[in-house]
Amino acid sequence: MEIIEITILVVSFLILLSVGVPISFSIGISSLLTMLFSINTMPSLTTISQRMATGLDSFALLAIPFFILAGQLMNSGGIARRLIDFAKVLVGKLPGGLAFVNIMAAMLFGAISGSAVAAASAIGGFMTPVMKKEGYDEAFSAAVNITSATTGLIIPPSNVLIVYSLASGGVSIAALFLAGYIPGILIGLSLMIVAFIHAKRKNYKVTIDFTFVDAVKRFLDAIPSLLLIFIVIGGIVAGYFTATEASAIAVLYAFILSVFIYKEIKLADLPKILLSAASTTAIVMLLVGTSMAMSWVMAYENIPQNVAAALLSLSSDKILIMIIINLILLAVGTFMDMTPAILIFTPIFLPVAVQLGIDPIHFGIIMVMNLSIGLCTPPVGSVLFVGCSVAGLSIVKVIKPLLPMFIAMIISLLLVTYLPELSLFLPRFFGF
Repeated sequence: MEIIEITILVVSFLILLSVGVPISFSIGISSLLTMLFSINTMPSLTTISQRMATGLDSFALLAIPFFILAGQLMNSGGIARRLIDFAKVLVGKLPGGLAFVNIMAAMLFGAISGSAVAAASAIGGFMTPVMKKEGYDEAFSAAVNITSATTGLIIPPSNVLIVYSLASGGVSIAALFLAGYIPGILIGLSLMIVAFIHAKRKNYKVTIDFTFVDAVKRFLDAIPSLLLIFIVIGGIVAGYFTATEASAIAVLYAFILSVFIYKEIKLADLPKILLSAASTTAIVMLLVGTSMAMSWVMAYENIPQNVAAALLSLSSDKILIMIIINLILLAVGTFMDMTPAILIFTPIFLPVAVQLGIDPIHFGIIMVMNLSIGLCTPPVGSVLFVGCSVAGLSIVKVIKPLLPMFIAMIISLLLVTYLPELSLFLPRFFGF
């Protein structure tokens, strides 16, 4: 009986996705169909709504709408432009300097906003016209913007790491945030290497020039934005406030910075920003609710236990099992959004990882890195679509320059997978 119900769950979900049903509805409907088949053994159909409500009844999840709002304020508040100017000071005079600036600015903006889509839109909106004017290949510029935007999902604060904490049963959010720094920076550096090689081959000239006084001015102008990272992460690590409280502080700080210091947002703009943040929050929370319902259905059907047993029966070699898990997650990332993917697949693969002796913090970073790559790939890569839209290019034109960057990201993923200290050094250093 279990096999039939698992088949109904998986097949109905894939069919709904293939005909264009939004993923949150696909998840909810496939879970409901599975329960209808099991009506004689399951309590009642109200279980779906109960599990959705229970899944959303979490103090930690309150951080997500606050971080989304903070990101919206930053996106409209002139912060992206100041971070780009700061990045020009740091890396602008290297060969292919504008590509380096795009990557560095995306890392900084992503670390502040926690949103890959916001980074691709904000940084790409500024950098794409500039790179085009200086003779950079448009498809290459778009590829740089698309891949570098995903670093903000790994470098904290990150909403998806909060979701993983929920799905894993309470792994420390502070530890996950600390664990994301080195892997996120590693991905940024790997993309810079690809950009450097491409710039040398194309003989791009260094066109960025500034005086020492300009450099100091740009640095000082960016300090208020960069302080947000230290306030949020420093406060969490020091124990002054939780991740949820930090998210509320991030909103307050971003509001003061954008409205009163940078003066890029007028009070009249706030209703539009609040509406956009509410709309994004509603989408995310619906995904969380339906994903939690599907996770419960899978637990009821013993899917995590069956998958764990199947994987461990193949081999006891940790290296081989982790290759299989990485390949599965890379495939999942190509057709599923990160939030439901984490909520659905964490209960399946985390027990396997724990049995192999992999720290849950380390595994969380591995999951996020895998699924981040999926955001840059068709058919449902949200960052890919935003990056192509900003550049005014079709996906087909961008795929070729994306390939070497995918390779760089996968190499970074393998390094993090098999060198645990890249993820665990900072959490252990700070006593987590």
